[in-house]
Amino acid sequence: MQVSKPLEKRIPAAPHSPTPPHGMLCLPPGVYVLTTALIPVLEKEHDSRVITVSSGGMLVQKLNTNDLQSERTAFNGTMVYAQNKRQQVVLTEHWARAHPAIHFSCMHPGWADTPGVRLSMPGFHASMGDRLRSAAQGADTVLWLALAPAATAQPSGLFFQDRKPVPTHLPLARTSSSPAEEEKLIEILEELAQRFK
Repeated sequence: MQVSKPLEKRIPAAPHSPTPPHGMLCLPPGVYVLTTALIPVLEKEHDSRVITVSSGGMLVQKLNTNDLQSERTAFNGTMVYAQNKRQQVVLTEHWARAHPAIHFSCMHPGWADTPGVRLSMPGFHASMGDRLRSAAQGADTVLWLALAPAATAQPSGLFFQDRKPVPTHLPLARTSSSPAEEEKLIEILEELAQRFK
């Protein structure tokens, strides 16, 4: 994956545009559009799996549906990234409950030495140095979730790192959301998705 610059605020495509704005497919509206479009097909197949690559960065964020597009608050790329990753975890849990015929998983690849980390967080990249994982090490769990029979022996909707389910909230971090907040996320994403249907 080529990354030309750090995460920045993107201008959404015009409502009549048939294509999503640059980078949208990796953000929750794009994940939502793509996954909901595939669910009818996946439900008819044997051993269907949906794996979302999230990040441990989401552990510092509580779900916030007040400004999904960063239109009312100052844009902070790192915090928007973490919020997007929290939203992906909430979506994965939602889909796992709503579509039991499909195995949904979310995962954190660990901090890997990638162009995205190098360019978006240069200070972090420099301080971590040789402790960062290789791209292959970061890809291990996503490949295991996609291919291993042992992965689907785990309950659907879990968050994984290093082939093991891990908590989606840090102790005392107050990042849990209510069912009403999670439903609000789905409503907003469905409204945004209508532009591309």
